[in-house]
Amino acid sequence: MAAVRGRRMLRELLRGHGGVDILAIAAILSTVAVGEYWASLVIVLMLSGGEALEDFAGRRARRELTALLARAPQSAQRVGDGDLVVEISIDAVALDDELLVRPGEVVPVDGTLLSRFATFDDSQLTGESLPAERVSGEAVMSGSVNGDSAIRIRATAVAAESHYQRVVQLVTSAAQSKAPLVRLADRFALPFTIVSVAIAGTAWWLSGEPVRFAEVLVVATPCPLLIAAPVAFIAGMSRSAKAGVIVKSGQTLEQLSRVRTVAFDKTGTLTVGLPEVVEVRPHARLSRGELLALVAGVEQYSPHVLASAIVDSATAAGLTLEPATEVREQTAAGVTALVGGRRVAVGKREFVAGLVGEITSPPPRSGQLAVYAAVDGAFAGEILLSDRVRDNARSTLAQLSRLGVRRTILISGDLAATAQHVADELGISEVRAQCLPEQKVEAVKELTDRPVMMVGDGVNDAPVLAVADIGVAMGARGSTAASESADVVIMVDDLSRVVRAISIGWQTNATALRAIWLGIALSLALMIVATSGVLPAIVGAALQEVVDLLVILYALRALAERADRRLAR
Repeated sequence: MAAVRGRRMLRELLRGHGGVDILAIAAILSTVAVGEYWASLVIVLMLSGGEALEDFAGRRARRELTALLARAPQSAQRVGDGDLVVEISIDAVALDDELLVRPGEVVPVDGTLLSRFATFDDSQLTGESLPAERVSGEAVMSGSVNGDSAIRIRATAVAAESHYQRVVQLVTSAAQSKAPLVRLADRFALPFTIVSVAIAGTAWWLSGEPVRFAEVLVVATPCPLLIAAPVAFIAGMSRSAKAGVIVKSGQTLEQLSRVRTVAFDKTGTLTVGLPEVVEVRPHARLSRGELLALVAGVEQYSPHVLASAIVDSATAAGLTLEPATEVREQTAAGVTALVGGRRVAVGKREFVAGLVGEITSPPPRSGQLAVYAAVDGAFAGEILLSDRVRDNARSTLAQLSRLGVRRTILISGDLAATAQHVADELGISEVRAQCLPEQKVEAVKELTDRPVMMVGDGVNDAPVLAVADIGVAMGARGSTAASESADVVIMVDDLSRVVRAISIGWQTNATALRAIWLGIALSLALMIVATSGVLPAIVGAALQEVVDLLVILYALRALAERADRRLAR
């Protein structure tokens, strides 16, 4: 068994993956050479246990990239002769096929809108939190979520060439481009090996007994180095999971301790990702409450995301909503209804202006959207909606600075003015806006102050999360694609968990390093004792087990909850 294990480690050494294995091979070969077979077996068992722990730490919570494909649209509804709708595999969709997309469904392939009007949730693709409106003849991307009406599209690309599939391909290539990380233990391997071999060689030279060389190397086996980091990282991953943060590997936890640049997506990451009423501007003689109640009364039966935001705001304000009657809707423009005996019109600026004449109120600011209203034939005011910045976004950025992050940057697919507005509000000086997925990837690759963490939540963030040194997905409401390609998934809708992840990574790495140094110190002490010849090889192997136990117990301190002193400053 020892010989087989030795051959495997020798092959790794010849491939350039030596690290701590150099010393292990020397210990195994020397004990076999002097006939200490039981000692060889104990060394092999300890090394196997350490590697098993390391493998477990690397596999824990990791999902296969193929799950990204599995969660993509799998079927489409093809419209045939006589308007007969047939469900087909998405791979069977051909160019120019007419497809039906029902309310709330994901658009299966890229296409052109055939219906007169449609609204889409593109937030997972472009980062734009407000609904996207399209009219007949405009392009529709695969991965967009259809609004509240069934629509028809004409396929302009097959599934393999559509937007969603290109995102998958970007994720795959980005993940493969990551350079492999050096194991924490391997950083100590060369100096520890040189010192150990020097002590063992000196003992052999002074005593003239080859067995002394083996006895020293037995207690110099790198088991504490192999075991300390995996145990600490498994403990740290368990601790982070309790905090609602899933870290997919021990190497990621180690990287978290050294983050120097953090890049953020905007929608759903720095902002809440849903439109909210930010201001009610009444005109004429209406109060804010009266205007909000009348508009919400008209909108209360609509499934539109803006209507829901207005109704939620009215409900939160404790307003009573009168039922709406005589409701008449003009597609893509607005709606009129009778609410509490008053004729109310709600919709776009052009729609309301067509009923009451010119509207002189200023247009909404960048990042805002206005819903206009008229009551009894007169302009009544407007309600402004916006995707609100998270309450803890500013404090999170301040804490990141205290944790050693030198640079923060906003990388968004949103309009430049909207992205800049959010950046100005949060004090972020660097902004990259209107970025397609591949442009986000290039932007992160260009960053030099590493390691780089990228935080996002949408499908359009999946490739850049894969290529960043550490990809963090806001997984509570974010896309499956982002979660699958990320190294860290935050399972609660709380941006401050980014700080928690970095803090736990730093504390875990510190514990692992201290555990390694403890193991090295104890091993050096045993080596010095072994030079005198009082430690037979089998006894030395047993004492090395005691060292391993002490190292494991110390490494388990990474499980303990404790405050990060850097955040207390």
